Parts: sequence; structure tokens; C-alpha cells
Amino acid sequence: MEVRARAPGKIILAGEHAVVHGSAAVAAAIDLYTTSSLRLLPAGEDGGAGAVELDLRDSGLTFSWPCSRVRAALGEVGGKAGAPTPCSPDELAAVAKLLEGQEIPEAKIWLSAGLSAFLFLYTSILGCRPGKAVVTSDLPIGAGLGSSAAFCVSMSGALLTAAGAVGVAGGSGDEEWELFGKDDLELVNQWAFQGEKIIHGKPSGIDNSVSTFGSMIKFKKGELTNLKSRNPVKMLITDTRVGRNTKALLAGVSERASRHPDAMASVFNAVNSISEELSSVVELAAEDEIAITTREDKLAELMEMNQGLLQCMGVSHSSIETVLRTTLKYSLVSKLTGAGGGGCVLTLTPTLSAHTVLEKVATELESHGFRCFKVEVGGRGLQVCRA
Repeated sequence: MEVRARAPGKIILAGEHAVVHGSAAVAAAIDLYTTSSLRLLPAGEDGGAGAVELDLRDSGLTFSWPCSRVRAALGEVGGKAGAPTPCSPDELAAVAKLLEGQEIPEAKIWLSAGLSAFLFLYTSILGCRPGKAVVTSDLPIGAGLGSSAAFCVSMSGALLTAAGAVGVAGGSGDEEWELFGKDDLELVNQWAFQGEKIIHGKPSGIDNSVSTFGSMIKFKKGELTNLKSRNPVKMLITDTRVGRNTKALLAGVSERASRHPDAMASVFNAVNSISEELSSVVELAAEDEIAITTREDKLAELMEMNQGLLQCMGVSHSSIETVLRTTLKYSLVSKLTGAGGGGCVLTLTPTLSAHTVLEKVATELESHGFRCFKVEVGGRGLQVCRA
């Protein structure tokens, strides 16, 4: 049996950076997906004890570990697909040894953390059973669109389905893709969070939660509130292709807050107000053209104000400013999403705007060497199909 699971990426509509300082943030799923396919193999099919294989199709890289070596490194682990326990330092060290000898290109050494997360999830859920996983993705890596979370969520969904620990709740209306029940999604999310911790150390849990459950969420001081968008929200996402150091950007905001505590407290409070208002606006039902335009005008203003405050925090970048200037020429509002310092920029695309305008904007942005994606915001989370 082959299991395929797909999980969406995410954007931050409002509240990045300020959320670390107690403000609310609003995040949403987008219809760009990472898909993990898994096929379990009989032991001995290759004349031996079999292997665990991971094919990163987009990178053109394949990694393989003989089951005998996995068992020697980790012992008789796994096969327990209930609530996860965190990866211990000893387990992480054993997993790191399994990466020795793998030919990871120096330019892609960052893959090591993802490979460690894969081995932990695979062996914890399925033990040392031979199998092959194939991963493909629409998401640019390291651009702030939740690519690592989508990987962990889709892989956890495929592994738990193959283990028989979760099941689907019925068809989604998308031909072959089906949805999980709420309790099963909770379990997948718990596992994905453990994978995210291996990759990022201390993640907030926002990315994997949005990727698992889809739609939109408000996140404040560790509490998640589900939001229901009554009307589609469409965005143009521009990947500036400029890498950024998230940890350094976060530290820079904290240092600015320590130098100017009163001023930055006011900035964070303003961001919180924007996030709270945006949460209310996205849940408004707009049933005619006037209501749709009014709703989208409010979203645009809130995004514009949030971008101004992000500039106050010092996390913008010349590439981001280029996107802002370009889209403003077409009367479109944009803001950075995620850490800033490069990465991706969101542009709200009004429902009633001319299609040709959007094409012109995307063409001009791509002339700067950027990459553009047209997305719908707030869609489905994790889905699965079995062949």
C-alpha cells in the first residue's frame, strides 16, 4: 500500500515579531503543498533486511539507511504510534550517527536537520520496517512559508496512516484527497511538532498547527483560536530569494526593545490591535460587491499599518522595499511575512481587480529576479489518499 499525505504552507497575515513580545498574531494556510508519499516494503525484498529510503525529489537527492544499521544505532525502537515523547539527547546523537557517510552537498548542509527529523519520526512511528518515502513540494525552502512544518506534518500524516494509528473522516470533494478527523489531526500535530523541534530547537508551534488544521488561527501567549474566513482571501506571494537569519532578526528586535522600551512597547501594542482587528475582519461575511470591497479595503489598511510597524522594528530589507514600491504603483498593498530581512512579501489581490493588472505586477516583480505565487488563503490543512 502507498500512502500520500499533503500539508499546506503558511503565511503570517499580521503580528510577526511582536508575537514574541506578547502580542497577537494571525496565521493562515495557503494552497501550496508539500506531499509525502510512503510505501512500506517487505523485509528481505532486496535480498537483505531492507532499508529506509528518503527521496527528496525536488533536490534530486536520495538517502538510504539499511535497517540493520538503523537497528544497531537505535535498538528496537518505535512501533508505538500513540502520543509522542520528545527526542532525547541520546536519541538525537544516535540519529546524528546515522547521517554520517550520507553524501549531503555542502551547499545543502541545512538538510541535515530535516533528515534527522525524518529518521526520528519514521523510526518512532514504524520502527525499523523497510520503506521508501518520496517528498515533493510547491514551497520554496527557507523563505518563511512554513516549508519545514509542511514536511513534518505531511510525513507524520503518511507515517501514522501507514501504521494504522489514524484514519480519514470522509471525502473532501477533491477527487482522491480525504480529510482526517479532529482527534487524528491532534495526534499528527503533536508528532509534527516534535519534528519541528529537531529542526528549529524552540518553535512556537504556529507553523505546524496551521499546516495540520488549515484555515486561519490567532495565536497569542501560547493560545490558539481558530478563525473562519467567510470569503476567499487571495494573495500574490513574492519570494525575494534573499536569505535571512531568523535568529539574528529576532535578537535585533529584542535589542531595539531593550534600548527603547517605551517606544517599542507602543509598537507591540499597536501590532496587537491590528492583529485583533484583522481577526474580526476576516470572519466578516461579505455578500455583495460593496461589502467585499469594504472588507478588502480594511484588510489592506491593516496590512499597510503592520508593515509600517515592522519597518519600525528594523526588519525590512531593500528587496522588500522594492516589492512595496512596485505593487504600490498598481495601487496594491503589500507587507512582509515571517522574519523579514528578505524572504517573502504578501500582496493582497482584490477580488474585483482586473486579471491583467496582477499579471503586470507579477511580470515586473519577476524582472527583479523575484519569484511569484498566486495563492488562496485559509484553505484546507492535512489531507491523505491511499493507493
